[in-house]
Amino acid sequence: MEDCLAKKMEITVSEAEKRTGRNAMNIQETYTAYLIETRAVESQSEGQCAPVESLWRRYSEFELLRNYLSVTYPHIVVPPLPEKRADFVWHKLAADNMDPDFVERRRIGLENFLLRVASHPVLCQDKIFYAFLTQEGGWKEMVNETGFQLKADSRLKALNATFRVKNPDKRFTELKHYSDELQSVISHLLRVRARVADRLYGVYKVHGNYGRVFSEWSAIEKEMGDGLQSAGHHMDVYAASIDDILEEEEHYADQLKEYLFYAEALRAVCRKHELMQYDLEMAAQDLTSKKQQCEELATGTVRTFSLKGMTSKLFGQETPEQREAKIKVLEEQIQEGEEQLKSKNLEGRDFVKSAWADIERFKEQKNHDLKEALISYAVMQISMCKKGIQVWTNAKECFSKM
Repeated sequence: MEDCLAKKMEITVSEAEKRTGRNAMNIQETYTAYLIETRAVESQSEGQCAPVESLWRRYSEFELLRNYLSVTYPHIVVPPLPEKRADFVWHKLAADNMDPDFVERRRIGLENFLLRVASHPVLCQDKIFYAFLTQEGGWKEMVNETGFQLKADSRLKALNATFRVKNPDKRFTELKHYSDELQSVISHLLRVRARVADRLYGVYKVHGNYGRVFSEWSAIEKEMGDGLQSAGHHMDVYAASIDDILEEEEHYADQLKEYLFYAEALRAVCRKHELMQYDLEMAAQDLTSKKQQCEELATGTVRTFSLKGMTSKLFGQETPEQREAKIKVLEEQIQEGEEQLKSKNLEGRDFVKSAWADIERFKEQKNHDLKEALISYAVMQISMCKKGIQVWTNAKECFSKM
């Protein structure tokens, strides 16, 4: 971790800007661009003020970067991006992806994504990632030249592997189930939180009625008027405070959403392992089949029914020369198949070793982050309740002085 980019460079997404331009279909569109600023830390430690380098990136470019990282490093739980459109929102919160509050939270999420990558012991060393931070022109061409799209596994192939792997690794199967359950639990938690926010908003805003009633009442009371007016003021302040409270809550919700999306990153690692296991099993099956064919040709016996065997019986046997030529070809294919199988076995073992090391790193990070987020959320709720108690305490004092 001492060599990670986050230790050498300050990275911030400092600003979001609404822009209008034309897309690939030459259709005018409105989008948000984000200003990435970087500053070298080393020159600061030497007493010099390092210049700030800055460039603008669209959300789609962040998506391109993450897709590249996911394909290039399939054994790594790649940090997720913040949501493109607001989800799990309570009814007073705008779901529009151009809403200023949502754009601000997404700006924070994008900065967090860059810091996650910059702090990762492997991802931080990637040249494409460094170019994303420092090279505005020609970056997309540089990514496309890597040919990472050709390495991406198709959804159909991944689905096929899921159902046809004969000997799945128990650890990855359990991890896949865990990621499903984690996503389900966090989704439910976010839905509950949205419902509570709706109700809480209603309760706070109804307190504004106290303020209106006390204010009207104070107008007809001479001795009690000042006390009622003051109590009404406290109620108005209380009712107005819910907007800031729930906006702060959204930042804690975003921290939970990050791990909602991390669950998919975990499943991506599991799917890649399934694909590798499936390819390994297919290679082993093909090698066994070729060895059997070679043995049948050498001994002249057919162990299993085949159309080829029936054809030879109907139209005559092959000559010894033809049989020898076929045996030679099969022997070459068997030798090549054994080398491929050995290579796939080695690749699979390396993948499991690297993936499991990164999964352990992720688990440690997850436990720390979720614990911190939930404690902070609890502290915020306690603080909010204390403010409510203080409002009613103030109101009580107003009533006592009447």
